[in-house]
Amino acid sequence: MESFKKSTQIGRSLSRDLLHLVYPELCVSCENELTGNEAHICSICDADLTETSYHLFEEASSFDKLFWGRVDLSATYALFSFTKGSVLQRLLFQFKYHHTKTIGLLFGKRIGTRISSVSKYDSIEVLLPVPLHPKKEFIRGYNQSLALAQGIASTSNLPINDGVLKRKHNNSTQTKKDRFDRWENVSSVFAVSEDIKKYKHVAIVDDVVTTGSTVEALVHVIREAHPEVEVSVLTLAIA
Repeated sequence: MESFKKSTQIGRSLSRDLLHLVYPELCVSCENELTGNEAHICSICDADLTETSYHLFEEASSFDKLFWGRVDLSATYALFSFTKGSVLQRLLFQFKYHHTKTIGLLFGKRIGTRISSVSKYDSIEVLLPVPLHPKKEFIRGYNQSLALAQGIASTSNLPINDGVLKRKHNNSTQTKKDRFDRWENVSSVFAVSEDIKKYKHVAIVDDVVTTGSTVEALVHVIREAHPEVEVSVLTLAIA
């Protein structure tokens, strides 16, 4: 019996090695071949990523301050701070436009691990991914905010409700808009379901926060339906 187990393990190992030889796994950032102990991103690219450590801040972070005077948030967290020309920029481009859902799952797991160890996130009851319009989601193949939420859920044990927030209109891209134009672009495109009233503390999950206009619009819509609810924001990066 023991020899059978060993031979089975050897067979599986050889199968993995052969599969890796024919279809080598590549780094999602630099596309170099990964070694046996690397998953999705190589150690060199991973080392180039600098986490914000916002979850450990006792004072307000720059992410918190982004929303001062705009909307009241209970807690915020961004895993990374965006800089142009960085490994992170390449990863975000792959995540958003090249169907690399793995990036959201991978770094969502890190976010879930970070927030699980800090008391200010303890009362969050549910993750609400920022919705995409069905047409845009069909083109991209998935909702990147939902992918990130799935990663967070896997290490935080928080449930996801992707039916609470809805996008009513397929608004134009935000990429080249200033803060006012971004607000105009998203201020009337969201709706919220009655399910929001089941919760006391929700966390909006967005892939990248820039001016904060999308989050601000969502918080207003949520509070119109449920004025007493606490709202937090979790994101992969703040730009």
